[in-house]
Amino acid sequence: MDQVADQIVPPGQLLARGVCRHLRSHDFDAMTEFVPERGRRVDVMAIGPKGEIWVVECKSSRADFIGDGKWQGYLQWCDRYFWAVDETFPLDLLPEGTGLILADAYNAEIVRMAPETRLAGARRAALTRKFARHAARRLLGLTDPRL
Repeated sequence: MDQVADQIVPPGQLLARGVCRHLRSHDFDAMTEFVPERGRRVDVMAIGPKGEIWVVECKSSRADFIGDGKWQGYLQWCDRYFWAVDETFPLDLLPEGTGLILADAYNAEIVRMAPETRLAGARRAALTRKFARHAARRLLGLTDPRL
């Protein structure tokens, strides 16, 4: 874990920060802890310049990965699905047919591009609106926490 501004930040959130920084270099705008539907929360969701949607799940340890059996339910919410792990993570655990990002708290690198499975237009439109509305609420919450 790392300490930022007198706050302990869990390893998964540090990976997410590095992933979000890297995705900006690909012209993707990312949001952490996004809920595409009730009961599902992805670590990072990002929207690209052509409206493409990527989901990145950050795993900080073997136990973190093994304890999360819900990942296949996230595939229906993105065009590409990635795992983000640090350099010490046992890569043989990660399923084939998914993307791989090596990350730390400061940056990341896409090691294996995820295969593309395009979302249906109606789902993409609804998800994009939800992403935009949620981003606006978060931004407003920074300037007016009482909302």
